[in-house]
Order: sequence, then structure tokens, then C-alpha cells
Amino acid sequence: MALVPPLDATPEEIRQMLAPLRSRATIALFAAENAFAVGAVIRVAHSFLFRDVVIVGSEPHYEKASMGMDKLEVVRRIPDEAAFLAWLGERPLWAVEKDHATTSLYDVASFPDDVVLLFGSERGGIPDSLVSRAAVVVGIPIYGVNHSLPLAVAAGIVMSEHARRRFRGGAVV
Repeated sequence: MALVPPLDATPEEIRQMLAPLRSRATIALFAAENAFAVGAVIRVAHSFLFRDVVIVGSEPHYEKASMGMDKLEVVRRIPDEAAFLAWLGERPLWAVEKDHATTSLYDVASFPDDVVLLFGSERGGIPDSLVSRAAVVVGIPIYGVNHSLPLAVAAGIVMSEHARRRFRGGAVV
């Protein structure tokens, strides 16, 4: 159920109200070429209360697609892969990449508390160098002849599954 903040609440007050419910997990987007999709991912990340959204690369996001949620979320911009790896440090990295998947999303026993879930561009995916750095490479089962899902849809499916496991009966588990 959605939290309804007072109409006159500032973005900072809303962030403070949501802080106890937030996950420690991060959504990261590598070279996401579709500005609309990036905005949509920010909107969905807010709906599932991820800690932050990291955009690796110089691609913009379409603010209207985020429906104002970019004002309520921490959106980090990291210029390139090297800077991303430095920022990442020892946090667990999970790549969401169908072609190199080592496990299905639905077979994941649990998510690490501070996992970084990395998604690539719809055209280029995730570079092999980052796939090899990932502790787990997750695939989303899809059926039919289409080879992939739109970035915002794939990210939404994974965020929903993460939240489903995290919030049970309306409470944080």
C-alpha cells in the first residue's frame, strides 16, 4: 500500500519518511541508451524503494518518464566502467543478463542485503568485463520468439521479485 505524504511535504521530508522502508539494494544501469527507459526505471525504483539508481555513462534520463520520482530518489551518475568498479568496491554485483545467466530469477534463494543489480542497454547488454565481475548472473525466464525484454520491464520484474521477498504481509522481513 502506498504511503501518502502530506501535500505540503518537501522532497527531503518525503525521503525521510520513506527511509525506514528503503532497501539497501541498488539498481545500476550501464550505458542505457534509451532516456525514456532510464526515467521509467527511476520511477519503478521509487515504487519498490531501492536505495539508489546508478547511471553508468553519459546518457540522459527523460524526467517526464520518471514522473517526478527523480526528485525523491538518489540518482548517481558515474562516468564509466572504471569509476563504477571503484564506486562498487566490495559490494556484491549481480548482473541481469539473459545470454550469460547462471541462474533464473525465480531460482534465486535470496538477495544479498546490499546487492547492486546491474542492467545493460537494450542494444548492447552488459560488457563481458562486468559480467565476469558479477557474483551471480541472473536471467529472467521469457517465452516466445522475442529474444529480450525492454530495459524498464526487465528492471521492474527484478525489482518486484526483490520487493516480494522483502515485504511480506506489508512488513519488512
